[in-house]
Amino acid sequence: MQLYPAIDLKNGQCVRLKQGAFKEITVYSDKPEEIAAKWQSKGASYLHLVDLDGALAGHSVNEKAIKRIVSTVSIPIEIGGGIRSEEAIEAMLSLGVSRVIIGTKAAENPEFIRDMVNKFGQEHIVAGIDAKNGMVAVEGWEKLSDLSASELVNRMKEYGIRHVVYTDIARDGMLSGPNVEYTKKLTDDTGLDIIASGGMSSMEDLRELYHAGVHGAIIGKALYENRIDLKEAIDAFEKQDHQGRIS
Repeated sequence: MQLYPAIDLKNGQCVRLKQGAFKEITVYSDKPEEIAAKWQSKGASYLHLVDLDGALAGHSVNEKAIKRIVSTVSIPIEIGGGIRSEEAIEAMLSLGVSRVIIGTKAAENPEFIRDMVNKFGQEHIVAGIDAKNGMVAVEGWEKLSDLSASELVNRMKEYGIRHVVYTDIARDGMLSGPNVEYTKKLTDDTGLDIIASGGMSSMEDLRELYHAGVHGAIIGKALYENRIDLKEAIDAFEKQDHQGRIS
């Protein structure tokens, strides 16, 4: 299972929100590149960035911070937040980001995803599906659409998507545990690389996802509040695939 330490960017700082609410904010560092280097030094093999300002504005806002992170670490990076055009995707990839996560646009115009997968390749385009009670939310989680998460995931699969970041909004930043059941259902139904996001609070949560056959997990607040030790988690769930041991 691939683990993704998360760095959420707002005003160039590394922050965490509760359930995506901008008034529920905790600032962890004003040097996000130092946080990125810290996760890499603990064995991270991939980073997950979110441009929170970008998600609301509909275009990239924290480009300077993103550039600093890319030039500080050598591991691949995926990023989401306000990426809603071909130009925005191109801009992010040209900064040295490996994968671009498209959320709002995937829900509102799924054909756009098909075109972008054709243009940039399935390794570079990730669908970000954020749901509340199984229904897809858009525009920085401010609006609910009339699509269910599983409908949208299936459409993304048709359009050539291989990686999907699935966030359960009700659990995000709450340390209440991920929605293992629904993430497993999406994984089993589609065979895609469904990456669980939202609510990771303990090694036990990661263990449940791992045994459910989920391919990836994003860890945010639990790392910053020392509830999960990244090195320990990587040794247990990421490296065991190569060493053939089960935690």
